[in-house]
Amino acid sequence: MPSAPPPDWVIARRRAVGDRIRTARLDANLSQERLAERAGLDRQAINRIEQGHQSPVLDNLIRIADALDVPLADLVL
Repeated sequence: MPSAPPPDWVIARRRAVGDRIRTARLDANLSQERLAERAGLDRQAINRIEQGHQSPVLDNLIRIADALDVPLADLVL
């Protein structure tokens, strides 16, 4: 049985996290490709996370924060 889609407020928060990641990436003067390399992910995953199309797992958020040299809380709060 497929799960119900997340409510709108969850999608909005997911997009806000993606926006924070994009801002931090641009502040660090990194391309999506370079961030992906640093974080051990693929560029498509970074793109989906930044666009809010994919919910990143905690491990990937930790890797992204580390690759950007920012506290995890800066990306999710």
